[in-house]
Amino acid sequence: MHRYRFLLTRQWVILTIVAIALIPTMIRLGFWQKHRYEERTARNDLVSSALHAEPVPVERLTSPGHAVTRTEKYRTVTATGTFDTAKEEVVRRRTNSDDEVGFHVLTPFALTDGKVVLVNRGWIPANGVQTAFPRIPAPPAGRTTLTGRLMADETTAASGIKNVKGLPDRQIMLINSEEEAHRLGARVLGGYVEQTAPTARSGSPEQISDPGSEDAPLNYAYMIQWWLFAAAVPVGWWFLVRREIRDQEEATAQAKPEEAEPATV
Repeated sequence: MHRYRFLLTRQWVILTIVAIALIPTMIRLGFWQKHRYEERTARNDLVSSALHAEPVPVERLTSPGHAVTRTEKYRTVTATGTFDTAKEEVVRRRTNSDDEVGFHVLTPFALTDGKVVLVNRGWIPANGVQTAFPRIPAPPAGRTTLTGRLMADETTAASGIKNVKGLPDRQIMLINSEEEAHRLGARVLGGYVEQTAPTARSGSPEQISDPGSEDAPLNYAYMIQWWLFAAAVPVGWWFLVRREIRDQEEATAQAKPEEAEPATV
């Protein structure tokens, strides 16, 4: 076993400890990526299922004070009523599909039974000074039936958007049905609707695109990668050990002929 005595040197002890520590760390990272893959896959399935479900009247899924659930979010809903443009607001710092900064147009929609649902009609550019209320294309006049995706009230925790106070009149940062109910003095359904139909004739407001799926396969690839790294550590360590033994044996073999040379007479 003398050939393995080098493993007790300071350099090799440190290398071995690092290798031993890396293996469980990489295995845990692989399991973390596995959990991320499962979470993202579940969310993608949930969103896909909601988007492809049959449209239902909005009041079948939400009501005043209701918090839209994960299974209700993105469900296609219909509503019949009238847009109230006099109480329209814009949501600041929103981007379109080209990452241009502008506003989302939030218009109260009075239902036939007197309740109100908030409708995000889409994106408009932030032309001019943002302290001024922008020009907004008018929605269909009179009684209208619209279709859209049901969305949950926005929060800073979920969106990362800070709810800034002291904004110009009729401008907000986050869409919150409870706050809008106080502002409008009406029974506002929980959550809001991202309008998908009818589309604006002028192309503005620009419709909000369908939510994209999360890249779950990337997490799966990372999971495999971390586990391969974990498996490679002991293999690499053993390769280095064998190379060290070979180098020692070659050094010994080169020294022996010199020691065995006969003395000259």
